[in-house]
Formats: sequence, C-alpha cells, structure tokens
Amino acid sequence: MGGGARELAGYLAALGGRVAALAAAALPQWRQSSYAGDAIITAVGLHEGLWMSCAAQSTGQVQCRLHDSLLSLDVHIQTSRALMVISLLLGFFGIIVSVVGMKCTKVGEEDPVTKSRIAVAGGVLFVLSAGLCTLAAVSLYATQVTYEFFRESSVPINARYEFGSALFIGWGAASLTMLGGSLLCCSCPAEAHQGQQYYRQSQPSMTRQYV
Repeated sequence: MGGGARELAGYLAALGGRVAALAAAALPQWRQSSYAGDAIITAVGLHEGLWMSCAAQSTGQVQCRLHDSLLSLDVHIQTSRALMVISLLLGFFGIIVSVVGMKCTKVGEEDPVTKSRIAVAGGVLFVLSAGLCTLAAVSLYATQVTYEFFRESSVPINARYEFGSALFIGWGAASLTMLGGSLLCCSCPAEAHQGQQYYRQSQPSMTRQYV
C-alpha cells in the first residue's frame, strides 16, 4: 500500500471511529436491565447512559429523563463523561490536523517533509483520543457494571444491570481510531531522508573529482 493510500485508509478509519465514539457518547444504552436468572421478563426495559436514563415499554413507547444533578452522579459516570468529552475534542483536532498533513490535499504541498510530520501529529492525536480517553471511559464504566452485577447484594439478579450496546460501540470506536491513527503515524518522510542521505554520500566523490 502506497503512502497516500495508507494515509487515506487511516484517515477514513479514524473518522469512522470518531463518528462511532460520538454515537456511543450520546446513546443512553451504556447499561441496561438484565433478564438473567429464572425471573419473569417484565414489560419495561431500563437503560442508562452518561446523560440520561430511559424506560422502554413493550408497546414501543420510550420515556427518557436527563440526569438531574452533575454532582450527585456516581464517580465513574462523571469520569466517563469527562473522558468522552476530551476524546471528542482530541478527535476533532486530529481530523483537522490530519487533513492538512495528508498527501492527497493541496495544503502545504511545497514542503512534503513538514506535511508528513503534520500527518504524523494527527495520527498521534487520534491514538491518544482513542487509547487514553474512549477506551478508558468505556472500560471504566464496564468495570463498574460488572462489579455491581456480581457483588453480593439483596437486589435480585433480574433487577441488576448489564452491558448496553453503547459499550460495544465505544470499544469498536476505540479500535477503529487507534488503527487509523497508527496508519497515519506511519507517514514518516522516509523518502526525503533517503534523498538527503544520498546527497551527503555523493558530495565527497564530486569533491575528489575536482581536486
């Protein structure tokens, strides 16, 4: 795969990951009511996300309510919120920086070395936004859901919560963004370095001919 095609593939993968991360942050299905055990399945399904909680009835009617207070939320929800917001901001800057540094764009094409370095910087932003933010936020929330599900409690197992679809979307978004950022980080200006090395090697031989 050529350098330009690799950059384009990495950019599209990272862009898809950022769109998925935005969807995961907005969806209320970070955890959902569990139907495990030998209990009767109720007609109401409960969902809870970073910003709201919803109740879906068997008739198809869905009622959602925003979380009332930020300070009254659990620590893992507040932390996941902050990490997802930072992730989306880093991804936004990564999109802009990567567009400037990609070979298929006309911006700064008179200096290919600097342009490639800008593309690498965009890839680093994507990797940071996925690895240190999206993945951390989703994994932290999933860890808390797992802990509450398996801990000893008087709450019956069918009244507890398990993983929602937004968690899996978040893991997929993190994987896509890290893959795309890694491909963009491979855009090192190797050809320019090879040209400079060839020039330095050929310089002494020309001097000897003139002497």
